[in-house]
Amino acid sequence: MNPARRKRLILIGLMVAGVAIAVGFALNAFNQNLMFFYSPSEVASGEAPADHTFRLGGLVTNGSVKRLPNGLTTRFDVTDNTRTVTIEYTGILPDLFREGQGIVAHGKLNTDGVFIADEVLAKHDENYMPPEVADALKKSHEVNSAAGGREDALGREVNSAAGGREDALGREVNSAAGGREDALGREVNSATKQGATP
Repeated sequence: MNPARRKRLILIGLMVAGVAIAVGFALNAFNQNLMFFYSPSEVASGEAPADHTFRLGGLVTNGSVKRLPNGLTTRFDVTDNTRTVTIEYTGILPDLFREGQGIVAHGKLNTDGVFIADEVLAKHDENYMPPEVADALKKSHEVNSAAGGREDALGREVNSAAGGREDALGREVNSAAGGREDALGREVNSATKQGATP
């Protein structure tokens, strides 16, 4: 083999090895930064990794938000209307964080099964819910519907069998008696006023 050809082969071999090493480092960094999303049902059933960071999302359970004595640590429960997981977060919660709203938290499970969050993200306007949270709630709603019950997104039972109806805030809307209520709860008598609001 002539020396020029040999140099070329060595150079090509070094370039291929360099590219392979660079791709290996990139894939390793990608895998270390990859965070999977889990619902509370998946975490409670043991599907989430105990030693890796992941995202957990759901609705903050009403009445579950508790501040610990140090003042910065907050504990609250997150649900997908099937199972519930306790989250502990040290820091200032987002302004839009409140009970009954969708959140996504990043962190790890501790040995007691409590999710220790590094970051908590709340929805940013009235119409947005993180897609992962919406999917988890939809799956859980389908399970509840298959069991015969009808529930809204917060797990509240909707009573249509008794002839009544509830709005999104749980207020009864009485359509069986011929009356109707608008979004503010004002009665609208469609039988006499033909759609006019008081």
